[in-house]
Amino acid sequence: MAENPSKILFNGLPIIDVRSPSEFEKGHVLGAQSLPLFSDEERHEVGLLYKTKGQEEAIKLGLDFVGPKMSSFIDQANEIAPDRALNIYCWRGGMRSGSMSWLLKTAGFNVNTIVGGYKAWRNEVMSLLEAEYPLLTIGGFTGVGKTDLLDELKKNGQQVIDLEGIANHRGSAFSPSGRKQPSSEEFENRLAHQLLNFDTSEPIWIEDESKLIGHVYLNMNFHQSVKQAPLIIVNRPKEERIQILCALYGEGEIGDLKHSFKKIEKRIGGQYLIAAYQYIDEGNLEAAARIAVRYYDKAYMNSMGKVKRTPILTLSLKDKTPEEGAEILITWMKENKSSLFA
Repeated sequence: MAENPSKILFNGLPIIDVRSPSEFEKGHVLGAQSLPLFSDEERHEVGLLYKTKGQEEAIKLGLDFVGPKMSSFIDQANEIAPDRALNIYCWRGGMRSGSMSWLLKTAGFNVNTIVGGYKAWRNEVMSLLEAEYPLLTIGGFTGVGKTDLLDELKKNGQQVIDLEGIANHRGSAFSPSGRKQPSSEEFENRLAHQLLNFDTSEPIWIEDESKLIGHVYLNMNFHQSVKQAPLIIVNRPKEERIQILCALYGEGEIGDLKHSFKKIEKRIGGQYLIAAYQYIDEGNLEAAARIAVRYYDKAYMNSMGKVKRTPILTLSLKDKTPEEGAEILITWMKENKSSLFA
């Protein structure tokens, strides 16, 4: 049986990706588990032989590679799908998924094959990222607590896209080191899967992010949608922001914090970098945070000046918790929903 990509995502069955490990790492259908027919090296050899000696010789070499692994494939499939029913795909729904599907069906599995393979899913991803959505964008200076605000909106049943969460990065030089980010392609896959699950008749809250989150690029079309959406600016007094950043910086290692300041040395200048190092060594995170805030405030003002967006709402979070801020935003949204996306 063959299924469309989005239908596969919601049929509740395990998903097997039979492409090579490097293909899987670059991007895959959400929830898929890797069961590669060929290793990266084997795939390269088969492809090279196909180009030089034709399809028949390539197929024979592929069979030589696959033959010794057939019983192992069945064992692994049993671990992935103990109920012996699963979904399967390769790049285009061709020979690799066809071969694995034949093997597993012969072993008694009920197998659904994704029509068009991963390529079809990527086409669907691009369509989802190019579509229009009722986005509400939250912006503001570093340290106002935008992420905490989004978290509270989500806890209150609102539809929220956490771009930094999907990218596994805080969106600044001060993101903790050691966090593995997905590829830009995999980031798009995860974002598209969220969009697929949303009710597009209801608002979707999202942070006003730049094109680059760590080393992950935000899809150009979707980034444009974010920048064109109604903008809500949240403010908080600088002293409160400093305290929020101190709590955040205090979670990490001293070496990581110094490394983060080193990343912005060219922007803050050598004298401020030396000062930041000294403050960190003295345990004076507040003074170090002031240096970071000085830089990020200037950068944010410059970016706002370039796009010239007029906020639809400016909300002061002075002395307010994220819970209180979320409550205010939800009330405001309900009161203005009819005019926001008219």
